[in-house]
Amino acid sequence: MLALFYVGLRFIHFGALMLIFGNALYSVWFAPSSLHRLMSRRFQLQQKVASLISLGAALLMFVFQGGLMGSGWGDVFSPEIWRSVLATQFGSVWLWQMILAVITVGAAWLAPLKGSRLLLLAMGQLILLAGVGHAAMSDGPTGALQRLNHAFHLLCAATWLGGLLPLLFCMRLAKGRWQNAAIYTMMRFSRVGHYAVAGVLFTGIINTLFITGIQIPWQTDYVRFLLFKCALVALMVAIALANRYFLVPRFRPETGQAQQIFIRMTQAEVVLGTLVLATVSLFATWEPF
Repeated sequence: MLALFYVGLRFIHFGALMLIFGNALYSVWFAPSSLHRLMSRRFQLQQKVASLISLGAALLMFVFQGGLMGSGWGDVFSPEIWRSVLATQFGSVWLWQMILAVITVGAAWLAPLKGSRLLLLAMGQLILLAGVGHAAMSDGPTGALQRLNHAFHLLCAATWLGGLLPLLFCMRLAKGRWQNAAIYTMMRFSRVGHYAVAGVLFTGIINTLFITGIQIPWQTDYVRFLLFKCALVALMVAIALANRYFLVPRFRPETGQAQQIFIRMTQAEVVLGTLVLATVSLFATWEPF
């Protein structure tokens, strides 16, 4: 049961960080200057809530890690076990994760319109995630390369998945006075999204080879769940390509039918992305062999 709670916290933590990153990326980078303030105001409540959720999940993951290292629930709230956790590779990385999470809460609540700060803080926390789990199994140059690859994988995934909810918001803006700015923002996301999707696929393959080696153990539960995750990602890629190259050229202001299908397809992509996060949160805690 303790392990299941930990998996749930991983899922919540991943999701909150990707939401913060995606919202900030739209507000700071994708949107033109005329749209910056509007998008920042639209996302500020989400950023505040997501930052609190991210902090809470990070703190609970730390204490639950103590229970997993120790004798179960009895060691979850043991200061002595906490000190032992801090002495591990996980603890040394996670201490900075919690510090950045506290700073992120402060930035989200005290300066909610400063999206650049939230973007950098979320980016830092995503990069730190590459220092724990399977990516931290190897030492030396190989380990450093594996963690660098995994950090890039997480940033690409956050750019893609974290940008889907702001994309839906821009679709609504495209029907009113902000039409031109919203379309410009969506087109910038589309261009960057191509690289993000390619980055997710390429770094994902490299991550798998780092963890399993060339002789992939197909019979293990880890690999089976990895294949399930790959199938979900393939569906997301298919939806993204259909949206961009089939539906977008058919957008017509007089009917809006293609736009409605685009919204439904993007919502389906969000659901699939959520399933991917849940799957990763589960099998990333397993041994690959």
